[in-house]
Amino acid sequence: MSADPGTAHVVGAGLAGLAAAVELAAAGRRVRLYEAGRHAGGRCRSYLDAELGCRIDNGNHLLLAGNSAALRYLGRIGAIDTLYGPQEAVFPFVDLRTGERWTLRPNRGTLPWWILSARRRVPESRATDYLDALALRLANRSATVAEVLDQNRSLFRRLWEPVAVAALNTAVEGAAARLYWRILLETLGRGGAACRPLVPLEGLSETFVDPALAWLQAQGAEIRFGTLLRALKFGSDRVWGLVCDAGLIELGESDSLVLAVPAPVAARLVSTLVVPDVYSPIVNAHFRCSLPADAPLFVGVIGGAAEWVFRKREVLSVTVSAADRLVDRPTEELRELLWSDAATAFELPQKPVPQARIVKERRATFLASPEQLRKRPESQMRWKNFQLAGDYCDTGLPATIEGAIRSGFAAAREVLGRRHDTRPQRRQPGDSLPEFVPREELAKQRVLR
Repeated sequence: MSADPGTAHVVGAGLAGLAAAVELAAAGRRVRLYEAGRHAGGRCRSYLDAELGCRIDNGNHLLLAGNSAALRYLGRIGAIDTLYGPQEAVFPFVDLRTGERWTLRPNRGTLPWWILSARRRVPESRATDYLDALALRLANRSATVAEVLDQNRSLFRRLWEPVAVAALNTAVEGAAARLYWRILLETLGRGGAACRPLVPLEGLSETFVDPALAWLQAQGAEIRFGTLLRALKFGSDRVWGLVCDAGLIELGESDSLVLAVPAPVAARLVSTLVVPDVYSPIVNAHFRCSLPADAPLFVGVIGGAAEWVFRKREVLSVTVSAADRLVDRPTEELRELLWSDAATAFELPQKPVPQARIVKERRATFLASPEQLRKRPESQMRWKNFQLAGDYCDTGLPATIEGAIRSGFAAAREVLGRRHDTRPQRRQPGDSLPEFVPREELAKQRVLR
């Protein structure tokens, strides 16, 4: 008889914890998932806003076709078809200072011939300007984006800066140049096929959370909401207990633990753990309004208070990353300010300002500065049955959906003993990327469901 592989205890049902639990359950492990709150998803979920009278996402997250871990996760839980997007990589922008509009259109292949076409690249930029990004690769580990790239170029203001702020949630004056290079390498560096934008058909929960919970339950996983972890019981080489509000949960000899809680909580539970401890805020504004089906999925805003404006089913959502300059402003002031930019981006009337929900996340992500990156821990802890997961772990990516899911996968691989297995993962059912479906057809499919 084969030895009992034990139970994998996963604490935290954000995306990192869900990814770890899914990977472990798929490998045949018994999984018990704990969540202190009453809902899963962490910073990536949807909820009914009573004031607006509709469901909204608690933040705006743009997935790209090259986010391999995220798409593998969605393929595993059968949620690939909850995403949709254009067939090509298209990124519309508007410059509020000049009124100029353009669409960035990288070609599908890895050879970036698109920079030779004035119709595809950023206005007022030359093909040779894009070579400046190569300096990020050779940058010192303590260098920032602003120190490496030429801030006087139009391309910096119209592309490098807004992309860096959105990806790293850190102002370019403090953002790590080497981490930004990794982002560009995995997106534009892989060609337009990897940059194709994908968004949830309904909401974040309907794509990333609800299908995962249903899939885990179908695999026999036990999910415990409202279970707050107070402390861990450590032995010399393993964790042997979880102290929760309801009492002590003992871990058997073959059991394992994946701790997928926010960085401050992890540091409280493990006194020797060093984690990033400086954070950057995000401000989101959700305006109740409907737009025509042929409106763009999103628009990048240059020179305004808003940065990205997303069209969703019942709302127009604005995201401001690295929002230190806005997070302390009054809600009504932000409502007026951000609607002005959103209305301009989507060519809507400035008045009246629609009903809105302003969401401020003061500790949205860790600050992606060179100093903070050095504090990111690895997944493997010194206790043999204990792994970390979370977007603050050293994934090589900033605090994004892709980074969180990769961290969950890494922790699961440690548990499963595949730490040094570099063989390519087998393709999972549903891993193929979703093709573009006209919104009218998607609406019909929703009715048929």
